Amino acid sequence: MAKSVYIVAIGPQSGKSVVALGIMELLSRRLRRVGYFRPIIPSQHVADNNLQLIKTRYRLPFAYDEMFALSHDEAQHLSAEGSTDQILKTILDKYKHLESKCDFILCEGTDFSGLSLPFEFEFNAEVVNNLGSPILLLLNCHDKSPADILDALHVAQESFLKKGCTILASMVNRVDPFLMETVREKLAECNTECGPVYILPEEPFLGKPTVGEIARALDARVIMGDPEEMNRGVADFKVAAMNLPHFLDHLVEGDLIIAPGDRSDIILGSLAANFSSTYPSIAGLLLSGGFVPDAQITLLLEGLSYKVTVPIVSVRTDTFTTAMHASAVPPMLTPENNRKIATALGLFETHVNLPELESRISLVRSTRVTPIMFEYNLVEMAQRHRQHIVLPEGAEERVLRASEILIRRGVADITLLGNPAEIKGTASNLGLDLTGVEIIDPVTSPLRKEFAEIYFQLRRHKGITEKGAFDTVADVNYFGTMMIHKDLADGMVSGAVHTTGDTIRPALQIIRTQPGVSIVSSVFLMCLADRVLVYGDCAVNPDPNAQQLAEIAISSALTAKLYGIEPLVAMCSYATGTSGKGADVDKVREATRIAKELRPDLKIEGPIQYDAAVDAGVAKTKLPDSQVAGKATVFIFPDLNTGNNLYKAVQRSANAVAIGPVLQGLNKPVNDLSRGCTVADIVNTVAITAIQAQ
Repeated sequence: MAKSVYIVAIGPQSGKSVVALGIMELLSRRLRRVGYFRPIIPSQHVADNNLQLIKTRYRLPFAYDEMFALSHDEAQHLSAEGSTDQILKTILDKYKHLESKCDFILCEGTDFSGLSLPFEFEFNAEVVNNLGSPILLLLNCHDKSPADILDALHVAQESFLKKGCTILASMVNRVDPFLMETVREKLAECNTECGPVYILPEEPFLGKPTVGEIARALDARVIMGDPEEMNRGVADFKVAAMNLPHFLDHLVEGDLIIAPGDRSDIILGSLAANFSSTYPSIAGLLLSGGFVPDAQITLLLEGLSYKVTVPIVSVRTDTFTTAMHASAVPPMLTPENNRKIATALGLFETHVNLPELESRISLVRSTRVTPIMFEYNLVEMAQRHRQHIVLPEGAEERVLRASEILIRRGVADITLLGNPAEIKGTASNLGLDLTGVEIIDPVTSPLRKEFAEIYFQLRRHKGITEKGAFDTVADVNYFGTMMIHKDLADGMVSGAVHTTGDTIRPALQIIRTQPGVSIVSSVFLMCLADRVLVYGDCAVNPDPNAQQLAEIAISSALTAKLYGIEPLVAMCSYATGTSGKGADVDKVREATRIAKELRPDLKIEGPIQYDAAVDAGVAKTKLPDSQVAGKATVFIFPDLNTGNNLYKAVQRSANAVAIGPVLQGLNKPVNDLSRGCTVADIVNTVAITAIQAQ
């Protein structure tokens, strides 16, 4: 099995970063130690964007200098001296150093024409042969006809084969979407022995720079705009040389407005257009001449009742020069741009046969699940059988940002609840694209009457009236829960602005527990530095009895298994084995007996102390014959006081990521968010919920 793959791009702007992201995503789901290597980077003085992107996103533990061999200038200097062999030796030495730390390395070849070597093709071929890496061939097919694409592909394949290279697969990227089927048919007519060929369409969003990329390239001063807003894509540029009424006639969705900073009319008119339903939303304002908005304008904007989300940046150059510089900024995939990353991964995963590519690479799975592997496995598992998840807090900014990512990645189908005008207005103000997201207003929905009747029948024994039922189901959490109950959605995630009680109460009243389960419980998925553990119950049940504790243990083991974690269950107490006595340890001992009786197929140990459960050295002394001690993956705590404090202690002291609480025991999945949740937390929780629903 090869320990590396080498991406060779035929020409610049081929979309290497998209392909690199897609392959790293695939590798990170399977292997613990994945490296990324570039033989030559453009500059020693400016950090390479692709290296930064991959290192940051996949949390690679290597120093930046370990991930490349030479800069463009260094390679050019050695080439001018006739020391091509020294270039190859340096590349091989740096590669071997990184290889010693990795299970697999993804290499990214050169594609910039300034490299002073006889032919860049020969250089990449020679590097590939020295590293012993199979090639993933990548073609830029922008503005190419189907015939041109096939000719370019055959020439590239034959050229590398003549050099003795092995071609793993080929990708023709940036194909006109209207020509996809024609290209596919022509490829099918050609017999190739160079592995599969994947066709990726042109994605306009990836081909445009963002406001942030332009601001960084022009060394602009940010007047307004948080980091997330700087990721707005720029569809086109508009130089405001007209008066305001005529200027507004030319606005197009996604425009970056370039105007002198003293044009207060243009500034206010552009911002007003962004909040207007009759004008398109702009990407941002780029103010020229070194001017900034007048103090009165700034005061006016700060006093608005709604947040101004349109980014405003300023440069010192004149308007003409600013427009020339801005239009020359190339699009990039940067680590902080989650929207572009989600789009790139969605594109790759939709158009590349991942099982086939994985088989070609011949990957071997690691036996231990690391946090990175776990996180990317969540997305893959959710995508496998796409489910429909309802998000009741539809107008909340974090929920909207997460929804866009979820749709772009194909993780789940999404329904947002709330006032459609408010949701669409907030999304537009944030520069988000919610195409494919369903929006329902519980107050005006035709479903409200039907849901009210069902809820009335379910709760009339509790004294609910028909009017009370009608009012209750207008609540977003009750409405979302009724959607699940009626199979109009597969799961629900709430809690970004609601309490745990607000989220769980409707589920307990409407969905209720699974057959044979008397208690709803929860687990946290604890992502430590090198493993993922399951802690339960840390959020729901204050003091479960032995029977309930046994059920929590079984539910937690099944939850662990659902997410690819082998369940080795530790029933935690202050004593191990028969060493302790007292009501608390007796409860755990009895719970262990019941759990083993109910599920003899599960590996369960208890009572056991935490150190004996997790530390092999302690386990060897206290429980030498245990199948669980020293390697437990599921930890069941005797009460909420213990579990809640312990998960928070581990979270803070070990800098662990705690995903959850994940609710278990319900007939259909409903999960709770922390009110301090991030966009990534919401994405992960939706993926978890979708997997539960499968």
